[in-house]
Amino acid sequence: METIRNNFLGILLCLAIAILSWSLGKMIPVIGGPVFSILIGIVISLLFPALLVKKFGSGWGFDTGVKFTSKRLLQLAIVLIGFQMDFYIVLTVGRQSLLVMCFTFASAFLMAFFVGKALKLPGNAKTLIGVGTAVCGASAIAATAPIIGAKDEEVTQAVSTIFLFNIIAIFIFPALGRSIGLDDNGFGMWAGTAINDTSSVVAAGAAWSNLVGNDAALVFATIVKLTRTLMIVPITLVLAVFNLYRSKKESGGRFSFVKVFPWFVIFFVAAALINTFTGFPHELSAGLTDAGKFLIVMAMAAIGLNTNLKKLITNGSRSILLGFSCALVVAVVSLTVLSALGI
Repeated sequence: METIRNNFLGILLCLAIAILSWSLGKMIPVIGGPVFSILIGIVISLLFPALLVKKFGSGWGFDTGVKFTSKRLLQLAIVLIGFQMDFYIVLTVGRQSLLVMCFTFASAFLMAFFVGKALKLPGNAKTLIGVGTAVCGASAIAATAPIIGAKDEEVTQAVSTIFLFNIIAIFIFPALGRSIGLDDNGFGMWAGTAINDTSSVVAAGAAWSNLVGNDAALVFATIVKLTRTLMIVPITLVLAVFNLYRSKKESGGRFSFVKVFPWFVIFFVAAALINTFTGFPHELSAGLTDAGKFLIVMAMAAIGLNTNLKKLITNGSRSILLGFSCALVVAVVSLTVLSALGI
């Protein structure tokens, strides 16, 4: 009962924001629920700055529930998203896209490190923008943030930056693809490996389909993007080990893999295995995936509520410059590798 009392109000507030944001995201999918949720959370925290620190009768308050939503419910969301993965499709498409992904991942992380260092951005902000650009936008940022101990302001910066370049990509990728003579498979591979968020990949693929009159590129881009999403698993594991090893080395403590291991990633893989090999009903897997996406919207609301707008504005221009550098190099590298492979 004490746990319920401590978390109830904060979870309820995030739920209310998420319901509104989810509806807005359905009406304006180009922006999407997570971005709406962060923005509404920031506005509420700006208008009611004492909301998260004020206590009511018997110790009731919003703060603990908001923190619970941004951490625990976020991890549950990642697990549920695993129900959209099909390992057969991943293996089929992975053979074609793996080499391209290796180059785009390497270029995104190198660009994030060196440009972020030159811009004097905090380490976590660099990592989140690099992961968001390399893997799958807000979902990858959400999975990585608790592992590296990122602050809510850093998460907001990364999600907002990735969102900006997702929107740009939706409008320019189809036109660029046509101008350089890509076919359906070529554009599908390019969009799937170079655009960050799944919804933006789908939007760009749909725009291409409207131009050419078929859905081949849309389907292929979506499959490539879902394959790319699975790379959350090895990347989060590597970051978890590296982060704890570095902290233990600096403090002189003992390294423990068990403590650092992000166990929710194991459940993510288990969900994908269940969906692939057990004849899991499609309607149920789709429902669980939607539930996971909704929980991400709730978590983004919590992150928005905890965001310091002043810090966000101060570091915003540097984050955008880093995001532009990462997005540009990933798009160019992906296209270059595709050309070299003759795709």
